[in-house]
Amino acid sequence: MKSAARRIWGLVYRHVCMYRRSWPRLAEIAYWPTLELLIWGFTANFFSRDIHAGSPILAGAALIAGVLLWEIVLRAQIGVTLSFMEEIWSRNLGHLFVSPLRPAELVLALLAVSAIRTCIGLLPATIIAFLLYHYDLFAPGPVMVLFFFNLLFMGWWVALGIVALLFRYGAGAEALAWTIAFGITPVACVFYPLASLPAWLQPVAQALPAAHIFEGLRALLLNGHTDWGQLAMAAWLNMLWMLAAIAVFGAEFRRARILGALISIGE
Repeated sequence: MKSAARRIWGLVYRHVCMYRRSWPRLAEIAYWPTLELLIWGFTANFFSRDIHAGSPILAGAALIAGVLLWEIVLRAQIGVTLSFMEEIWSRNLGHLFVSPLRPAELVLALLAVSAIRTCIGLLPATIIAFLLYHYDLFAPGPVMVLFFFNLLFMGWWVALGIVALLFRYGAGAEALAWTIAFGITPVACVFYPLASLPAWLQPVAQALPAAHIFEGLRALLLNGHTDWGQLAMAAWLNMLWMLAAIAVFGAEFRRARILGALISIGE
């Protein structure tokens, strides 16, 4: 009996050590319950205080549109990071960089794969939204294409930031690939307007392109007119964040190459 307990404790202790030495794994324990509480708490505020009389249909349309458009960011981000991690899991990353492949070429290839995966992933959901809920995502017009590309771009720079963390922390940071983009959701104002957030949190939301996109989407659904100011702000923020992500990615790639982490990153 004692030996069985020791063996069980040995396995438990192994996992305790893994969590103790990896802050991404440790943070993930409380991450999802907190995230769900924030998202649906702010949504409840929206429904209880901010929906005007006679607008439940508009609220329903905004929620369905929010779900579909936010998936663009999530699919774009996961498309890049998952493709990159598949290179790590197959221990192919070192082989790639002893070939003539340049880092910029790898990034462009990952972005292309991400765009393809995003389009394929969203097509069934868009069709189901039309068939089951009678919601046409493209009913507002060509401006939805601009929303699409801005959100796709946001997913890409988030993904480059995650890849940079993978270069630095290796396999211990893999959990970030599934958590960071979802963690942005409460301050992206996907399901509720900016005014539903606490005043101290609103500047954080305004620093993200998604908040401006979804504010513009709700304005479009409400009055039928495009808020070009919100769209321009989203595009401008996307450019700034992408430049920052490229700089961090480049710095972490050079560091990983100097330390030889490109070969050992998956081990």
